[in-house]
Order: sequence, then C-alpha cells, then structure tokens
Amino acid sequence: MGSKEKAVVLLSGGLDSSYNLWLASKDYEVVLALTFDYGQKASVAEVVSSAALCQKLNISHKVITLPWFKDFSRSALTSEKEIIPTKEKVKLDDKERSLSTARQVWVPNRNGIFLNIAAGYAEGWGASTVLIGFNKEEAQTFPDNSLSYQQVLNQALKYSTASGVQIKSFCGAMTKAEIISHGLKMGLPLNLLWPCYFSGSHWCGECESCLRFKRALEGQKIELREALPWATKI
Repeated sequence: MGSKEKAVVLLSGGLDSSYNLWLASKDYEVVLALTFDYGQKASVAEVVSSAALCQKLNISHKVITLPWFKDFSRSALTSEKEIIPTKEKVKLDDKERSLSTARQVWVPNRNGIFLNIAAGYAEGWGASTVLIGFNKEEAQTFPDNSLSYQQVLNQALKYSTASGVQIKSFCGAMTKAEIISHGLKMGLPLNLLWPCYFSGSHWCGECESCLRFKRALEGQKIELREALPWATKI
C-alpha cells in the first residue's frame, strides 16, 4: 500500500477547520497545520484551541502573525473601534440582515491571502493539498467561503505553484449540523473547539459564529450545556 498524500491544513480552531483537520489526519499525511494571527479579537483563543487539537493528533502546528492586516482592515473582527454584531442584531435566517452583518465582519481578501500563503508552504513542504473549512451556510454571505471560490483559486494555483497545489474542503457542501453530526461520529472533540468571534474563558454565546454553532447542536438534538458544560453563557 502506497504512502498517503501530504497536506497542509488551515486551522482556526472553529468547527469547520477542525473537522477538516480531523478528517485529514485519517486520509492524508498532514505535514503542517497553519493558524493565522491577523489581529482578530479571537486570536488568543484560536491559537490555544488550534494548538490543543494539533497536540492531540501529534501534528506540527505553526502560528503565522500578520500584523499588517491592521493597515487595510477596518473589520469589526480586527478593529477595536468597530463592534461585532451580537444578540438580536444577528438573524441567521434573514438574508438581508446576514449580508449586513457579514459586511461588518468582512476582512479584505482574508482567505485569499491565507490560502496563497498556505499553498506556498504546501509546495515547499512537498504537499499536494491545502485543506480549509468552507461550509454551505456561510458561503451564502461570504463568497470566499464557497466551492465556487475554491474552483477559481485552484485554476490560479496551477500557474502560481509549480507542483499544482490544490485547495480542498471536506465540508464545503455541508451545513453546520451535518458537520457536527459527522464530526461526532469521528470523535471530533467539541470541547477543544473555539467558534467564537471573541477570546475569553468561554464562548460569548451571542455572536453569529456562536449562534450558528448552537443551532447546529440543537439540530442534532444535542444540548450545549451537556456537551460543553463550561460554555456557561450559552
């Protein structure tokens, strides 16, 4: 039996990227997991979560700091002057409201920058694939989280990498509930994840990312307090 293909995984510690890491650890030889600190409010917690996941799987983990994001990003995720939408300002099933809140947390070309850096590491480390946590839900309001974006970027990478590195996502066509359902069957440790837009001792339970996670758990008839008793605010 031949050796597994090598892969690099983009890891934030959230549900989607962690799911990809967990599945990749079974299907690929994961040579590196990359976590980006671009000045986001959740950076500390995301790094801690990502490191814990990698340690559990014995996968090499590297944090890349991109301080220059502050030079062009006025996103609520990165700017102390901007407020991240929470509570009643977030309406997951209201397309217009979701588009509005998406604009508030939009970081210019974030995934484009991340994926091109990851593709450079992949080519340099002999990996054929970069895995990222896209999902069907957020693709509706974040175009750089979609399978369409994956397809066009893969065309560009045929020119910008000599080895033809390709972007893949195990969950690009899945909802959050489907990701959790399959993740639990694989043994994905939900208690190590960090899907919140803020850092802290526990998730805020009020931002869009927390609310999507909570709804996904409810869709699987899982009580968050039972699954994650320390997430006391949710």
